[in-house]
Amino acid sequence: MPAVHFGVTVPQIKRTFEESRAAATEFEAMGFDSLWVCDHLYGPQAPQIPILEAWSLLAAIAAITERVELGTLVTPAGMRNPAQLGKVIATVDNIAGGRVIAGLGAGWMAREFTDFGVPFLSTGQRLGQLRETVELLKRMWTEPEVTYEGKYVQARNLVCEPKPVRKPPILIGGAGEKVTLKLAAKEADIWNNMAVHHHALEHKTAVLKQHCEAIGRPFDEIVVSQQCLVTIAPNDEAAGPMIETAKKIFGGHMGDPTGPLAIAGSPQRVREQIQKHIDLGCTMFIIEFFGRDTREPARLFAKEVLPHFK
Repeated sequence: MPAVHFGVTVPQIKRTFEESRAAATEFEAMGFDSLWVCDHLYGPQAPQIPILEAWSLLAAIAAITERVELGTLVTPAGMRNPAQLGKVIATVDNIAGGRVIAGLGAGWMAREFTDFGVPFLSTGQRLGQLRETVELLKRMWTEPEVTYEGKYVQARNLVCEPKPVRKPPILIGGAGEKVTLKLAAKEADIWNNMAVHHHALEHKTAVLKQHCEAIGRPFDEIVVSQQCLVTIAPNDEAAGPMIETAKKIFGGHMGDPTGPLAIAGSPQRVREQIQKHIDLGCTMFIIEFFGRDTREPARLFAKEVLPHFK
């Protein structure tokens, strides 16, 4: 089993770059393994909500960090020209010195496609875009010149130089059992279970394993990761009101903070919940800390939880 990996999301929505930068550098100093941003062109729920663009932000973070891996959770494949996206990712990986994880998905917010002049296709078509984009990226990062003729993605005589410092690991996010998990079984280095499906981690992992068996791929070649809200406080008494507030604010979008796999409570409780995930085969955690200044709970986590698993 691979080592346990703890990533943390960088403040990005209704935040200035100064806030993002301060958090990113402190998270790295705390000992977290990776930093993540969401890839939306609009703030969730409303276009008026300010949000920093994902790959521009990652490029800046790449330049001010040294060790942590960097990724998006996740980039909608059809929201940008896929060849240009591959070039952007290769460039950020060069800035980072080989630390990028390419997080990819199908997307769901129609207006961040259509308002920017990109068609928002049906779910099945967007999954087709995802499959073809993954195939193109893998080739353009390794081959001298690529011509690709897909139903949704086309490229002719495409050259990507410089290549990424390392071939970026592909993270595929999503929980669709017939298409997304089948694609993850074939193409992903990392599969991420969305927070809204946190409670179904065991079942979704079992489905992914079945798809791997069907195509003859060893299941242990794929890292299972979980997007998760972490609500941590010095003790359970202090955590209780925070958990209730988190439930009101997030609803089910970030999973149920009182659910059986919820990572919430005192440091001891949080450690116990993380171990439950590890026992289910999940060894990578992409954490959204609950709090206005997420560095505060992150400090407690880094002091009381990280050393237990490192």
